[in-house]
Amino acid sequence: MKEPVLTSIDDLRKLTPARVALGRVGASLPTRALLDFTLDHARARDAVQAAFDVSGLIASLGSLGCDSVTVASRAGHRRDYLRRPDLGRRLDQPSVELLAGRQGGPCDVAIVIGDGLSPRAVHAHAIEVLRQLLPRLAADGIAVGGIVVASSARVALGDEIGALLRASMTVMMIGERPGLSAPDSLGTYLTFAPEIGRTDAERNCVSNIHREGLAYDEAAHKIAWLAREGLRRNVTGVALKDESGGAIAPRITPPQASA
Repeated sequence: MKEPVLTSIDDLRKLTPARVALGRVGASLPTRALLDFTLDHARARDAVQAAFDVSGLIASLGSLGCDSVTVASRAGHRRDYLRRPDLGRRLDQPSVELLAGRQGGPCDVAIVIGDGLSPRAVHAHAIEVLRQLLPRLAADGIAVGGIVVASSARVALGDEIGALLRASMTVMMIGERPGLSAPDSLGTYLTFAPEIGRTDAERNCVSNIHREGLAYDEAAHKIAWLAREGLRRNVTGVALKDESGGAIAPRITPPQASA
């Protein structure tokens, strides 16, 4: 099959939502391009400020047959969440007590669904990704210890949640920072041996999950592959390369700690 040949800027613009060759009127953008930018910027701002429908999400999880529990970070208000990222990385005290008091032994995976910087993305995509993901995890013999819905959450909040639930791995689904072409993009972060203080280098990320980005089934395939291989190799992050599209998954040796 031949690759498409680009013969004009219009052909390129059909292949990407990026702002390419917008033109100009004098020293300014054309009115249409300026209005489109203003609209997309407003959608991105609205996505950040959107309310997180926890009860609706819990009901949708129930329809999948999933038990869930709700927690919150130390960022009590959206204003605090945006101004103090550190508060979104730690649980408030009632949530710590709730998770610490839960009965049950260690589990393979704890799934966390957090609002992040785009609650709209979570509402639009999280349930459908889970619908594709959960059967794949079950087929691989990976036990899900529970699903936690977290409000005012940053990615690192999953580390504390996973540690309290004694999970071998945390799978954190969270709304990504809205862009001008994708205000509802969902990301999923996998962290082996979660504990407070983990860095982004110790995580794998499957991002750009939305209707014009990564499809639900492909995202679920990648997440399940990373979860299976991460648990088998006892590692995630820079030492675990996403080779979910390959036939063979060679073992990657994690870096040795210096003496």
